[in-house]
Amino acid sequence: MSKLQEKLAGQIPSIRDAVKKLQKEHGAKVISQVTVEQAYGGMRGVKSLVCDTSEVPPDKGLIVREIPVARLTDRLPEEVLWLLLAGELPNAAELADLQADLHARASVPDYIWAVLAAMPADSHPMVMLSTAILVLERESVFRQRYDAGLKKDEYWVPTLEDTLNIVAKLPAIAAGIYRQRFGKGPRIASNPSLDWSGDYVHMLGIPDPNGDFAQLMRLYMVLHSDHESGNVSAMTTATVNSALSDLYYSLSAGLNGLAGPLHGLANQECLAWILDTNKRFGGAPTPEQLKKYAEDTLASGRVVPGYGHAVLRITDPRFDAFLAFGKKHCPNDPVFLTVARVFDTVPDVLKQVQKIKDPWPNVDAGSGSLLYHYGLTEFPYYTVLFAVSRALGVCSQAVMARALGLAITRPKSVTTKWIQSAIVTAPPAGAAPAGV
Repeated sequence: MSKLQEKLAGQIPSIRDAVKKLQKEHGAKVISQVTVEQAYGGMRGVKSLVCDTSEVPPDKGLIVREIPVARLTDRLPEEVLWLLLAGELPNAAELADLQADLHARASVPDYIWAVLAAMPADSHPMVMLSTAILVLERESVFRQRYDAGLKKDEYWVPTLEDTLNIVAKLPAIAAGIYRQRFGKGPRIASNPSLDWSGDYVHMLGIPDPNGDFAQLMRLYMVLHSDHESGNVSAMTTATVNSALSDLYYSLSAGLNGLAGPLHGLANQECLAWILDTNKRFGGAPTPEQLKKYAEDTLASGRVVPGYGHAVLRITDPRFDAFLAFGKKHCPNDPVFLTVARVFDTVPDVLKQVQKIKDPWPNVDAGSGSLLYHYGLTEFPYYTVLFAVSRALGVCSQAVMARALGLAITRPKSVTTKWIQSAIVTAPPAGAAPAGV
């Protein structure tokens, strides 16, 4: 038994008992109400999910297991994976044990490379990643143990095994996809002496003489690892997994949602806007030029990509972390310089538009410029990076869901006719029934 499994085995019984007590003593209490607007608006703001790995208060930003993400920027993704699962950061021995475990699981079966090689040369990188994960399903420990007979309170154990196997293999799979899809040459073998993110950068094959790109990738993987369970990729993964479909099915489904332009493509759209802005002005524009450009953009009915957030009402702490990294490592890069100047200029412009509730940047406003600086310029691949990182969180959520014995997801839907009947034509509260 690994140190991580041993840690969870000691924690889960008491956590499970606490949840059962909550349900028994307070199960009938109301924690949220749903408006017609929310029913048609994607359930935004409806409190109907449980996620113990992270939370996103509007006035604070991402908090991972009660630790603000700003305090995790110098941590390794492996440490954050342990934190997501165990609720605390690992000590040196626990971290070393987890890293050794991940390295031992990292080998990718040859049939995965055969499937990827057979795909059309112009396949989207996210299609390739989702396909690889789904084909890898034959390795699922959960499915094998469930088919052999498994007690419900033990579901979390093989789910943890699947999590570790998936996380261990993702860097090699994702790097192999990059090299195949964009003609970078043969795959690069893993270097077991490197940490998880460092090995990923090594296998990508992008020159990194000072190790700065590897440092950026560690930060990127930490910042994108988890973001509650209501976003599309997390909720889709959780919904599929709630049917006891194993994590290979579930993660593949969730990442398909991450590929959508309203979810995972935001950073490349933000970068495209920055590059177009630099092209328009022949380099990084001045603050005065940016102010006028932002005003013209809004006046034309368009938006400034990367500004505003569905939940946050502050500058995304993850953007702050990327901004600080850029100012330290590439302050004069013209693309990053424009990102920094937009941050100094655009919020004041957006504040003048009354309907804009959040004029502050989100994480996507800055990350793309840093990837571009280090030579990762293939836009379609950016979502793969996001997927590798987000797997840490959604897989951890699955382990906890199985540990708590959460039920299959099955909310009730209503028809528009029902809403019209029950809400629009319903008598006002307190009115006397018809005929009285």
